[in-house]
Amino acid sequence: MAKPKRKKVMFISSIGGHLTQLLQLKPLFETYDYHIVTEKSSITEELKKDHPTSLLVYGARNYLFSYLFKFSFNCIKSFYIFLKERPDVVVTTGAHTAVPMCYIAKLFGKKVIFIESFAKTTTPTLSGRMVYPISDMFIVQWETMKKVYPKAVYGGSIY
Repeated sequence: MAKPKRKKVMFISSIGGHLTQLLQLKPLFETYDYHIVTEKSSITEELKKDHPTSLLVYGARNYLFSYLFKFSFNCIKSFYIFLKERPDVVVTTGAHTAVPMCYIAKLFGKKVIFIESFAKTTTPTLSGRMVYPISDMFIVQWETMKKVYPKAVYGGSIY
């Protein structure tokens, strides 16, 4: 008898605190076939040693002109990564890097789970506002954020 196929989950976030939060979900890595997508840096190059990982171009929004090119490139690369990995679910803690992947997943009828930043207790993030309407599950880490996102699920802190 064949083993049941495990769900494929893509975990995606930008670097920094968003990635730190995403890596708190490490216990889930054993439960699913998983793939991590984040931005390229010396820290994330190390991640590739222990986890299946794809890297996007790092692009801070403080340089708008170059950011537009990097963001456009990342959208195309995200589409390629999605087609290559074929996840059943996309889980993200944000930010900008993750938004295109969430929309690509929805385009293909896949589930999107967004975890709003722990740092946000009363106001939404830009990526949260963009993904909230299409998310299948939207998780907040503070009860007060249920006022901002009425359909959200309070999940408590992931730290």
